[in-house]
Amino acid sequence: MKSRLSFSLRLPFSRSYATRLPERPPYRAPDPLRNYPDRWQELPEISSTFIHRPPPTAPSPLSFTTSPASPLLKEGPTPVVGALPPTVSKEKGAKPRMSDEDIAKMRTLRREDPAKWTRGRLAREFNCTPWFVGKMVTLAGPERRKALESREEAHAAARAKWGERKSLQADIRKKRKEFW
Repeated sequence: MKSRLSFSLRLPFSRSYATRLPERPPYRAPDPLRNYPDRWQELPEISSTFIHRPPPTAPSPLSFTTSPASPLLKEGPTPVVGALPPTVSKEKGAKPRMSDEDIAKMRTLRREDPAKWTRGRLAREFNCTPWFVGKMVTLAGPERRKALESREEAHAAARAKWGERKSLQADIRKKRKEFW
């Protein structure tokens, strides 16, 4: 009579799951010489075989091997006939050079009232860039400190309106910056 093994004894010896995930085998490209016999030729005079294997990418339209004429020698694009559409942005012409009198006037206005005559307002007034105003008219020590203090007061008033979470995140960033 055949002895029966109990279910508990057979369980450890049987495996019913995959040991690893199935993998696709790596790609093996077909040999191009087998499909294209014109890519190789025997050279009996030097007893060698010449094999031409082009790159696997598509040829560029500007390739010198497929089109030997230089793209620089080809004719340019055909000229557009008719009116062109309008430009998206306005063309900014060159700003005229400022005279020494205008620069002196700019400096006096800025020193009289820096809160009223800001860099942007002076730039609009004298038709130049705010960067140029900043280079030509810098605030002196006490005036600069006063301007920085007023700006800091405005920023502090804006920070006072922040919630708890935003204030905490700003403090964390400030603390992290100390460790740089």
